[in-house]
Amino acid sequence: MTAAGATRAVALVLYDADCGFCTRAAGWIPRLGAQVEVSSLQSHDLESLGVDEDRAGLEMPVVLEDGTIAYGHHAWAQVLLRSPQPWRLLGAALDSRVMEVPGAAVYRLVAANRGRLPGGTAACALPPSSGA
Repeated sequence: MTAAGATRAVALVLYDADCGFCTRAAGWIPRLGAQVEVSSLQSHDLESLGVDEDRAGLEMPVVLEDGTIAYGHHAWAQVLLRSPQPWRLLGAALDSRVMEVPGAAVYRLVAANRGRLPGGTAACALPPSSGA
């Protein structure tokens, strides 16, 4: 996680509205009962939020209440931690040290294949050189 600017009332989940898979995944967040705001990357000044625009194209960012930014599997862990049980427990596990390597690997695998996943289109595909 990286530090950013101002504090927020609730965490802000940012998704890529140009990606059908990302949009579909973001649509699941309210169904989890997560106490977060969900909005597209394209509707915000990412620099003012402290979000790295290049990284946000590869990994979903979440701007936490204290202004800290979580990316990728840590971002999903933060969403789950702001949800009712059993999701909160899953979020704690996903954010644990023991899940660092497998969580990051699974996130990279999903991100690299998001154009092939349900809701995905060719526009969702990451550039081959991204390594994500």
